[in-house]
Amino acid sequence: VQLVESGGGLVQAGGSLRLSCAVSPYTFLDYAIGWFRQAPGKEREGPLCIAVNDGSTYYADSVKGRFTISTDYTTNTIYLQMNNLNVEDTAVYYCAAARQIAATWSDYRFDYWGQGRQVTVSS
Repeated sequence: VQLVESGGGLVQAGGSLRLSCAVSPYTFLDYAIGWFRQAPGKEREGPLCIAVNDGSTYYADSVKGRFTISTDYTTNTIYLQMNNLNVEDTAVYYCAAARQIAATWSDYRFDYWGQGRQVTVSS
């Protein structure tokens, strides 16, 4: 399974960015997809959000109300729309796929990872 990320970049505080994660060769319906991030000098944080093939989603408190995870089943692409960004959101963002659907959000274990995309928010 390959996860190829795109998007991100540099934005001023208060702005918006979108990340994409293309999943191949299997369809998104086979997995749960999550987004993570790692800021410089810090441990990886996440999952920030998770999307499951039944349409349910999860958001961590740190991004709830600002970030939105969505899916395009026709292209097997998962998006992370990030609004009202602040300097603390600066990090490398990763998408990841979990083969097994977990009973609770905290039980998810992610098996495949994208290469990461840099998101930089300036003040």
